[in-house]
Amino acid sequence: MDFAASAAVVCRTAMIETRPQRTQERALLIGLEKEGVSKWDLQDSLAELRELANSAGAEVIDTVTQKLQKPTAPYYIGRGKAESIKDSCQDRHVTSVIFDDELSPAQGRNLENLFARKVLDRTQLILDIFAQRARSREGRLQIELAQLQYLLPRLTRMWHHLSRQTGGIGTRGPGETQLEVDRRRVQERIARLERELEAVRKTRAVQRQGRKRHQWPVAAVVGYTNAGKSTLLNLLTGADVATENKLFATLDPTTRSFVLPNKQRVLLTDTVGFLRKLPHTLIESFKATLEEVSEADLLIHIVDLSHPRVDEQMEAVDTVIKELDAFGKQTLIVFNKIDNLENRDLAETYVERFPGSVAISARTGEGVNNLVQALEIALSSWRLRSHFRIPSDQSALIAEIHRVGHVLELRYDRDDALIIAHVPPHLEAKLARYSP
Repeated sequence: MDFAASAAVVCRTAMIETRPQRTQERALLIGLEKEGVSKWDLQDSLAELRELANSAGAEVIDTVTQKLQKPTAPYYIGRGKAESIKDSCQDRHVTSVIFDDELSPAQGRNLENLFARKVLDRTQLILDIFAQRARSREGRLQIELAQLQYLLPRLTRMWHHLSRQTGGIGTRGPGETQLEVDRRRVQERIARLERELEAVRKTRAVQRQGRKRHQWPVAAVVGYTNAGKSTLLNLLTGADVATENKLFATLDPTTRSFVLPNKQRVLLTDTVGFLRKLPHTLIESFKATLEEVSEADLLIHIVDLSHPRVDEQMEAVDTVIKELDAFGKQTLIVFNKIDNLENRDLAETYVERFPGSVAISARTGEGVNNLVQALEIALSSWRLRSHFRIPSDQSALIAEIHRVGHVLELRYDRDDALIIAHVPPHLEAKLARYSP
């Protein structure tokens, strides 16, 4: 079997492990109430897991919780609880058992052997949804990379039935097992995907340089999954991005031009939705796409105000933004789905709590005029060029201008960095003493 064929076998096996088949699966959800996690936080996380399972095409039969100080090494929820769940699975014809947290390779293997059913964790479920929704070549590359990075330490679980010996030129010797061969080939495939995605990053960098020559500001639309980002992009720009009332309905980024009433042109980029417990491997794999967030000049944070845990969702988005090194950027908060609110006073409360924010309904168009005005105000500094002379030893300040602002020109005069840039008002005030 050649390299390409072997990689294909591993990928096909991964899909068999994770992707729901045409017949709808019957899923049982399991959550662990461990130290530091309240009962209410667990219930909310499991409600989100139910939405994820539904998005993947599964029918959720029931939800089971277990209270332990910490997960047990062999079975995560303890052997006794696992035995009772095994009996329940048989009685209720469950086909898949889905855990709310990531399982170790040993835990996954032990539970699958005990249940004699497919066992998934939250990470594996999210990867499966992404695999279903990715449409572009770039998206498929990123998903395959994330899947292989997740599966690599779990190959023992997948290939325990293949322990035949192999030999020949290019192997470590006649004692190398099929598992070791496949592990090496997966590593080679990962390296190849990383090279291809690095090429994607370079292409995106060239495209960004082209946009910078036009000196058009770029606003990245970020937010929790299913907050209404694509609906807003369609409303403002007439884009035809697919929208569904599902988690991760769209994955591939879309950039469209929008002209404000003051004739200022801005490029709006839709991004993949964020999520609590978003797998780190997924963030790493989607860096080529999520770089649009770190390179943007303005973040438009879309918030589903009708969600019962709106504050927690906002915190989850802020956490991912920090992980992408995009913290501190000028951000316009947009509270969406006010048409779903029973009490409209809630919108006023949040707008007062976050000065400069607006409340809208991207579905009906209510409040969008206020959003457009807020965009004009947020981008007003874009028409002004700020000049700074900063000592070259102040590297943190120079890096902040690159991260938060938009550098038009940078050159050095002896021990000083001469910078011409568009910067938001708060940063310009901070750097006032460095203006020539």
